Amino acid sequence: MDRRIYLDYNATTPIDSLVKDVFIRALDDYANASSMHEDGRAAAKKIFEARERVAALVGAEAGEILFTSGGSESNNTVFSTVASEALVSTTQRAALWKGRKTVITTAIEHPCVMESAKRLSSLGYAVEYLPVDGEGVVKMDAYSGLLSRAAGSPDPEGKPVLVSVMMANNEIGTIQDIRRMAAMAHEAGALFHTDAVQAAGKIPVDVKDLGVDYLTLSAHKIYGPKGVGALYVRKGAPLEPLIRGGHQEHGLRAGTYNNPSIIAFGEAARLAKERLADYERHTRALRNRLRDGFQSAIPDIRVNGHPERVLPNTLDVSFPGAEGEAILLMLDILGISVSTGSACASGSLEPSHVLVATGVGPELAHGSIRFSIGKDTTQEEIDYVIREVPAVIAKLRGFSTVSSKEIHE
Repeated sequence: MDRRIYLDYNATTPIDSLVKDVFIRALDDYANASSMHEDGRAAAKKIFEARERVAALVGAEAGEILFTSGGSESNNTVFSTVASEALVSTTQRAALWKGRKTVITTAIEHPCVMESAKRLSSLGYAVEYLPVDGEGVVKMDAYSGLLSRAAGSPDPEGKPVLVSVMMANNEIGTIQDIRRMAAMAHEAGALFHTDAVQAAGKIPVDVKDLGVDYLTLSAHKIYGPKGVGALYVRKGAPLEPLIRGGHQEHGLRAGTYNNPSIIAFGEAARLAKERLADYERHTRALRNRLRDGFQSAIPDIRVNGHPERVLPNTLDVSFPGAEGEAILLMLDILGISVSTGSACASGSLEPSHVLVATGVGPELAHGSIRFSIGKDTTQEEIDYVIREVPAVIAKLRGFSTVSSKEIHE
């Protein structure tokens, strides 16, 4: 093809043309939205409208949306709250959370959650990592047992204070039963947080139906600008500011408002909600076409993630006998942008912690590629990928000293 094919939409999305127009126009809304003069009030009005649109995307109320710099800040804020005085504030449930020092998450979370959990561990918190099955679904028996043991602990520190489970995995696309898990966490007296960065705009997300206390969003995953995100905070849920120094966001997140990005985020959220059904149909059809094409043309491959409870746009495939970075680089030469399942590109030789958690061996994990489809991906592009990838895998397998069968075994 005479143009590049971008299949890395889970990493980031391009700014939608309508969102870009809104962003550019909003550059003229330069006034400080905290100012009391007319210019400041005009900017504040547009930020409030954006807040309403972001809230509508996930079924929240505008006052429950806190603007942040992105998903990582939102997730860090929740975990920092656990180790703060916010848990012993004036809320009616403060006595229930006081003294609790057990946090539960999963083995397949985004690095910003994993690192936040490690920090809590260094502060004396007990962090429990839930296992997943071969399709990336949390093992509910393990979750139930862990909650029962923790809730029944005679020592307050052994009781759960927070459960954090991502709604949909960024690598393999597996979707968790957040509604059920949140209800179980609440029965044990714990707060519940879900990272919905990959889910929002791709599948229906409703905070009231899910029953979560916190939910994380990011604009650049839904065709908005980078550097802006949001945290849904249920009314009555505690929150400790991660960034202090101003009265913005009711004193919960200091800093002069990033008017253009927030306003553009609102437009991206509006469009994502409006286009959700079409997005699901379009990306699912192309994902299935790509999966079926690979399975027909390439012997001995493994499709990772749940076959049905999966993001409509995400396909993660392991190619035994071919190394992930080599696949990525050869596809890049052919004009195809994808991502690898391993972390080698970021300077680590470790395979994907997500794939390892599902039981995929290191060699197979290193030979995994994630193809993530977007709203503007075409069937022509998918068919080109189906034509080109088999030859790439065959060539790399020809160089390999280990057969794909040996890797599976």
